[in-house]
Formats: sequence, C-alpha cells, structure tokens
Amino acid sequence: MNRAISLLALPFLVVVAFLVIASLYIVDVREKGLVLRFGEVVEVREQPGLGIKVPFLDNVVKYDARILGLPTQPMEVTPLDDRRLVVDAFARWQITDVVQFRRAVGAGGVEFAQRRLEPIVTNAIRQVLGSVPSTTVLSDDRTQLMNRIRDLAREDAQDLGVRVIDVRLTRTDLPEQNLTATYARMRAEREREAADEIARGGEAAQRVRAAADRTVVELTSEARKRAEVVRGEADARRNAIYAGAFGRDPEFFAFTRSMTSYERALKGENSSLVIQPQGEFFDYLRNDGSDKANPVPAPAAATPPAEDESADETTTEGALQPGEIPAPTETNREGEPLGAGAGVTLTPLPESLASPPQQDADSCR
Repeated sequence: MNRAISLLALPFLVVVAFLVIASLYIVDVREKGLVLRFGEVVEVREQPGLGIKVPFLDNVVKYDARILGLPTQPMEVTPLDDRRLVVDAFARWQITDVVQFRRAVGAGGVEFAQRRLEPIVTNAIRQVLGSVPSTTVLSDDRTQLMNRIRDLAREDAQDLGVRVIDVRLTRTDLPEQNLTATYARMRAEREREAADEIARGGEAAQRVRAAADRTVVELTSEARKRAEVVRGEADARRNAIYAGAFGRDPEFFAFTRSMTSYERALKGENSSLVIQPQGEFFDYLRNDGSDKANPVPAPAAATPPAEDESADETTTEGALQPGEIPAPTETNREGEPLGAGAGVTLTPLPESLASPPQQDADSCR
C-alpha cells in the first residue's frame, strides 16, 4: 500500500518541481528585465537577483544594461565652405528606460534599436558639421563639435528610451576625387613660398654683392689714386734730379740720354737705321766724348772778408761752399713735400748726387 502511494506521489512531486522552476527567473548584474503577461509589462526588474513569475502566463525579457557601442558608416558631409568631407563616427549609448525601450523597438531588441539610433546620430553629425567651416572640422580641437553632436543626438534618442553618452569623430578626410586637387593646391602654395624665399635670398645676395663690388671699386680707385700721386711725385723728383744733374754736368746728362737712346733704338728686332752717320745721334759712337766730360768749373768770385768773426753759427752751417750747387727741393702744388698727399715718405736725395766729385779731364782719358 505504501509502495503504491509512493509511486503515485512521484509524478506529483515532479510536476511541483517543474512548476517551481518555471516560476523562478534570475536577473544578472549586467542586465535589466521585464516581466510580460500577454505582451503587457507587469513588472520591471532592474536590480540583479532572483524573481518570481506566473508559470506559462508571464514571460521575462532581458536587455543589456551596459554601455553599448554604435559604429556609423562613412558619410560625406558638406561644411559651411562647401568642401566635401568623408566622416566616420562612433557613438556610445545605454538603455535608461526599459519600458520605453520595449515600446519603441518591440521584439527587435538591441539590434533593432541600433538600426534606429544610427540615422539619429548621422543626422546630428550632418547638422552640426554643416554649420561650421571645414577648417574647424579638420582642426585638432573638435571637442565642442562632438559635444554638440552628442547633445543633439541625445535629445532625438529620448523617445527610444536610451541615452547617448558620447559621440566621437574617428576620421575626417577629403574624398578621393578632391585629394588630387587639394594636394596640387598645397604643392603650388609651397612652391610659391619657396620662390618668395629664393627671391628674398637673391635680393639679399645682390645687395651684399653690390656692396662688395662698391668696396672693391672704392679701394681700387683709392689705391690707383695714391699710386698715381706717388708715381707723379716720383716723376717730378726724377725730373728735378735730371734737371739738377743737367745743371751740374750737361755733358754727363747728354751722355746718359744718348746711351738710353742707343739702348732703345738698337734692338735685335729693330737694328736698321737710315740716317746720316755725321749726325748728332752718333757722337758718342765716333768718340768717347772724354774731351767734353767733367768741365773745369769757373773760378768763384773773391769773397769779401767777413766783418764780424763772431757771426751766428747757424747762418754759416746752412751756407753753400764755393762751387757747391744747392740740392733741389721737391714739393707738390700745395707746397708740401712730395709724397705727403699720398701718405708716402720719399727717400732723401743721396749726398753723392747732391755734390758729385770732380775729376780731372786727364784721368778720364
């Protein structure tokens, strides 16, 4: 009897256990749950733990309570300056109102919600980026733009029961058809800048070169001027020496000039002369001219006796001796010594030229 009762109670226990299991459900810490009865929400379970439902009448729907990601497809955006840009974005969102989310997406769940959320984010991106120039979009600091996109998408996504947490622009590039033109324009700008730099460098080099050339001309002119002054004063001194020598010994002067003429005229490439041999040109070729060399100077006039033997010594030191010819003093137009105008000090006239020795005519023969 007891055995029969135990056999009949076994199926009852199984049924009871099945009903107990069917009436329990578990909500994870990463999830939010809804208890539905005939499609209507009877309970919202947002806290993790164990829950009870009516078996076979209630249905539990669970949604991810974590922050979810939403990558968008690349889109073309036209900023305020009509330059087309290709933009990629990435959004992060989270379910905040489970009941509103269930009513908005139905049985589609998270995947259907992402399909509805993507055009919301895309429209917000187009609206915000279309109100600013492309330079602002391509700049490094785009935080304000992304915050504006987030706020606009968050406002439009409230009907879905979700909250847009953040929107980030991952890529902003020019379209392929515009890259070539953009690179060409950038290359032209860089070439123009390089040409400007080259022109400025050439101008600076030309100024330096002109200054150097002017300095060279000035230095050369000054040096040539000083050289001409020195040369002219030297020629004047030479002529003065020649004149003094001619005054002291005309025959010696004539002899040296004849020797110079012979040297210049009787050269190897020009040794043929058609002149009379009795001319003055061959005087020193016919004889040595010793009869005319070193003429005896004329006797000096008698010097009257000095009245005062105690005359000042300074007056007798500079006086010329009898028969002595004064040495010429060379000066320029301003009366200054020769060479002073050019900064050159000329060598004094040697004493041997100032008073040449007198020799007898017999010793020359």
